[in-house]
Amino acid sequence: MPLYALGDLVPSVHPEAFVHPDAVVIGDVTIGAGSSVWPSAVLRGDYGSISVGERTSIQDGAVIHATATNPTRIGSDCVVGHLAHLEGCTVEDGSLVGSGSIVLHDAVVRSGALVGAGAVVSNRVEVPAKAMALGVPAKIREDAVPEGSFEPAVQLYAWNASRYKTDLRRID
Repeated sequence: MPLYALGDLVPSVHPEAFVHPDAVVIGDVTIGAGSSVWPSAVLRGDYGSISVGERTSIQDGAVIHATATNPTRIGSDCVVGHLAHLEGCTVEDGSLVGSGSIVLHDAVVRSGALVGAGAVVSNRVEVPAKAMALGVPAKIREDAVPEGSFEPAVQLYAWNASRYKTDLRRID
């Protein structure tokens, strides 16, 4: 697994997490139990810290970064879609950040909220709990996400990470 220390900044990956061999984790990054980081994802904790809770999936090609004044915090039971970009923001527990979306500095995605595919959540925008943020720039639709909507995806990625931990092998 490609983990890189940067000076004194050393990643901390829980032994029950899965980081694909083609993902990159650098510096001040913490990844919780049961979480997964998929191919081509980059978590670069060089300027600031990044934390990923438990059972959260960071999917293929996602870019997670932070600034010196804005850590990036991703809660437990979250799904961060393919090619998403999160920087200096907070994504609370049980949220979904869709494929190709962008969540920027000081933005907060509250518990159970959804950032739609391709949406841009600008600096300092708050997406309320159970709301959808859709479009560019993101428009908020409150109370649009039913309770437990993302649980099947969280469970699927937790199962898949477990499968990859035991069955993935390079053949060339």
